[in-house]
Amino acid sequence: MRHWIARQRYLIDFTLASLARRKTKNIGLVLVFSLLVFALASVTLLTSALRQEAARVLAQSPEVLLQRMVAGRHDLIPPGYIERIGRIRGVQQVEGRLWGYYYDPVVKANYTFQVAATVPPPAGRIVVGPGLARFRGVQAGNVLSFRSYSGKLFTFTVDAVLPAESELVSADLVLLNEADFRAFFDYPAGHFTDIALSVANPQEVRTVATKLAAALPDSRPILRDEVLRTYQSIFDWREGIALALLSAAILAFAILAWDKASGLSAEERREIGILKAIGWETGDVIRMKLWEGTLVSLGAFLLGYLAAYVHVFHFSATLFAPVLKGWAVLYPSFTLLPAIDGLQIATLLFFTVFPYAVAVLVPIWRAAITDPDAVMRG
Repeated sequence: MRHWIARQRYLIDFTLASLARRKTKNIGLVLVFSLLVFALASVTLLTSALRQEAARVLAQSPEVLLQRMVAGRHDLIPPGYIERIGRIRGVQQVEGRLWGYYYDPVVKANYTFQVAATVPPPAGRIVVGPGLARFRGVQAGNVLSFRSYSGKLFTFTVDAVLPAESELVSADLVLLNEADFRAFFDYPAGHFTDIALSVANPQEVRTVATKLAAALPDSRPILRDEVLRTYQSIFDWREGIALALLSAAILAFAILAWDKASGLSAEERREIGILKAIGWETGDVIRMKLWEGTLVSLGAFLLGYLAAYVHVFHFSATLFAPVLKGWAVLYPSFTLLPAIDGLQIATLLFFTVFPYAVAVLVPIWRAAITDPDAVMRG
């Protein structure tokens, strides 16, 4: 075993010296290889981090949301629904929610108005999200005026600005009390936007949803798991778009890599002939060239993947964020937490390093089994 390790070390030393003699060609190849790995790894790292972020955010959302449908559209929940839902076996807690969208012509963006679930602000006061505060240039104590859809002008005092850590879910949020909300949107008393439910046994969420649909035929239960799957599908779709846009670059690199790996220059053939002439075996030559392909491709992979990691988690994936994150006028500013998928790394490693390392086998084998004198003569 010790002899085998020493032999591989000598082969690696010789391979590194051989690569150094053709450093211009190899540096160019490594840079192109690294650029491709950088692009692919950036897309996969960003998508994986967004999936994890969506899962963390939705983990705090209600297990079931119930909406009332009229003519295929979302309508208000009338009085009496909460009492009927509370009588369904398995439902642990029922809460009517009040929320709605408001278009602000000042910044040409939509705000989300919502009644605070825990401690609502006093009458005439609101709590705003950090994105809204940044765009409107307001802070606690300032006054904001909104013209409702009925044409009436409402003036609110900013009671507080939500912390920046919550910006992913609160960038465009306006929290107010129930009386102000109903007056602003002219909501009838006893009506709600939708209903949030919690289920006593998490294993019976779908069963409870089925009971809800049967008891209230005009309702639509939305499960938290379904929302999460929708987000996952969206990210998968956007990842596919990004990879499709990169397909031309991937194809161009595949052609370049195959040409570089499978075609031996006259200098490389002469080097192989000399090695065979001084006593190297065919297996040693093949192993040396395999080490060369592995070192080039693996070094380029590590360089590209490290650059992608820095790009995604330290520079917010500037190049690919608009494609995968989407866009909005009040776009939240947030930092992604590193989320690395081992299977993604293995897949990317297999489809970039392995083909290049193997591509050298056939031409090297042909040159290694040729008579050394014929090889050196060309």
